[in-house]
Amino acid sequence: MILGKLRRGTFKHIEAELYDYHETIKRIKERKEEILFSSSSVDDNKGGANSARVPNSPTERIATMLVMDKRLRELERITEAIEAVYQSLDVERKKLIRLKYWTKPQTLTWEGIALKLNVSRATVFRWREEVVNAIAEKLGWY
Repeated sequence: MILGKLRRGTFKHIEAELYDYHETIKRIKERKEEILFSSSSVDDNKGGANSARVPNSPTERIATMLVMDKRLRELERITEAIEAVYQSLDVERKKLIRLKYWTKPQTLTWEGIALKLNVSRATVFRWREEVVNAIAEKLGWY
């Protein structure tokens, strides 16, 4: 349950994450590949200054680097919240998300989306607010 009204900036930030969702998925994949390929070229120097903190096994080293990457973790947390909320939505709200945020290039206005969904403009805005609030709640951003 949302404790209060979302700040305008938070609302807009979540909408920006919805617009960028598919790009974020690509960035996560790219970042994981960067970590995997950069760690394969890491020198297997045993006994160096970092030997107490970095695992010796290449698999453990890669796993540690994936877990320790803060940006990667945050991107995953955001996409997981969007995915969880999206999966919980009914068919009409899912269609709203696809039409407004995931259709590129975006050619429909809010009125056009309402017409496609056979609902009023006010209903579309209410659904939008519900979706953004649910994502905010999932992320703890309220």
